[in-house]
Amino acid sequence: MRPDRVMKIARIDRDLPPGFDALLVAATSEGVRNMQLLAHSWRSGEQRFADDGEALFGAFDGEQLIGVGGVTHEAGLPEPAMRMRRFYVLPQARGMGAGRELAESAMTHGFAQAALLTCNARATPFAAPFWEAMGFRREDLPNITHICRKG
Repeated sequence: MRPDRVMKIARIDRDLPPGFDALLVAATSEGVRNMQLLAHSWRSGEQRFADDGEALFGAFDGEQLIGVGGVTHEAGLPEPAMRMRRFYVLPQARGMGAGRELAESAMTHGFAQAALLTCNARATPFAAPFWEAMGFRREDLPNITHICRKG
């Protein structure tokens, strides 16, 4: 992020914003599949973060999209839960707080829906330490590596 710009977090609710293709290319080049999964599920209509209580957020440096992350309903647990999903920040924007701000927005939104948040931090070696720094603790459930409880 340039020093003369202010990062903003905004909800993405209609179309994937201009600049998403740069995230897709960068993630693919790093061997991270979650932007491919987001693009496919968004375009097919399978997952548009539009169900009640779900949300996708973008981090912007001015008008440039530098990261995304969202929260959806988590199925299959004995209590209501929300899942942190599809987080990615451009390599050149890392270390400037975009991931933290995206996660805080998604967590605040998720905790308004349920007292339990989950995530799967297997995508990269950096994911587990990131979510642990955000207050998540390790858990060993199918497709869930970490959880965070409200309060």
